[in-house]
Amino acid sequence: MCMICLFTCTAAWGQDVALKTNGLFWLTTTPNVGVEVALTPKYTLELAGAYNPWTFKDDKKMRFWLVQPELKYWLCEKFEGHFVGLHLHGAQYYGGFKKKRYDGYLAGGGFTYGYDWILSPHWNLEAAIGIGYARLWYKESPRTICEKCHEDKTKNYFGPTKAAISLIYTF
Repeated sequence: MCMICLFTCTAAWGQDVALKTNGLFWLTTTPNVGVEVALTPKYTLELAGAYNPWTFKDDKKMRFWLVQPELKYWLCEKFEGHFVGLHLHGAQYYGGFKKKRYDGYLAGGGFTYGYDWILSPHWNLEAAIGIGYARLWYKESPRTICEKCHEDKTKNYFGPTKAAISLIYTF
């Protein structure tokens, strides 16, 4: 009997899954997708990713890929209302718009606050903002490609690390 109860509870939690996309990334022409899974009635785990492959006129570009996992605690219940979260992020980037090119990586994490509005039985809208830390290490060089002209640099960043207005489909 206990096994049946345990299986039923696990199956019910396993059906709380959401697919999402961040509209702010789309404003920068960056395709992105996220998957969020309920772990318990108040905790969810999200894995989001973005990829920008574009080159603009005059060979200006900022190509990157980004992953950002996040553990969320919902103050009311999952996928509804206020939440706080702990997110990590990692990325690789290449490009530049002015006189310099940057080729490097970043890693870090931070804290998130957000709110989720239920629009219909399957559609939600979520707004979130995060603050945290990122460590960047990169090669800086002139915009013209010059393998011997680069300079290795690092930078520590504290500030906003997440901004999202996401459209979500739950099933």
